[in-house]
Amino acid sequence: MRTRRFRLLAATGTALAALALTACNDGSGTKDGGAAQSSSTAATTTDGKGSATPTAGATAGSGSASGSSASTKGSSTSSGSGTSGSSGNSGSSGSGSSSGGSSDPSAPKNRVLCNGSNTRVTAQPVSRPLNHMLITVKNTGSKYCDLTYYPVLRFDEMQWVPQADEETHPQAVTTLAPGESGYAAVLLSSADGSGQGGTTGHKLTIGFQGKTPNSSGGASATPSLPAKGVYYDSALKVTYWQQNQDDIAGW
Repeated sequence: MRTRRFRLLAATGTALAALALTACNDGSGTKDGGAAQSSSTAATTTDGKGSATPTAGATAGSGSASGSSASTKGSSTSSGSGTSGSSGNSGSSGSGSSSGGSSDPSAPKNRVLCNGSNTRVTAQPVSRPLNHMLITVKNTGSKYCDLTYYPVLRFDEMQWVPQADEETHPQAVTTLAPGESGYAAVLLSSADGSGQGGTTGHKLTIGFQGKTPNSSGGASATPSLPAKGVYYDSALKVTYWQQNQDDIAGW
């Protein structure tokens, strides 16, 4: 009887121990595994944060890169300043050239037209060539003036305009500095008597042309003629204005 109770107790104890072990393996084991996993996760997180520290270091490295960029920018700024300096010098030279051009009294934009208001005009018959007259225009103004094309002649109330000899057309406009003179020659009549309508003129009006042919260049001039007057006929012709008298001396 005692032996049987002992076996029953032993069997019961064994069953209880097995049940406890089973419970411990299922619950405690899971809890322990979870704790271990949490610890592992925490370690991983900690490691991740630790990795953040190198990231901060990388950020610091970026700061160094920024510093390099700043240095590079500084160099670029220095180069830019040099370029600006060059541009400044270039601009200064340009201003000098422009100023020089505008102050040149002989520059086209600073010249005026020669006419009866800024010149003194004379008309004098010459012995050679025969039947010729020389017109002289002296610049009495303070500026350079241009004698354009050829003089427009009119004796007394003459109703026609003498034409110019195109062979005397100069290469450039005749320009007179203050005090200088320009010239034109006049063929008064034909040497062989072939001209028609010959008459004697006692008054001569000389017109000046403008920038375009046959346009007005300003005030006309009325130079004095010899007391006996000047004989002319249909052969009346003029030359273009010339810089030098020698250019028309043999015309």
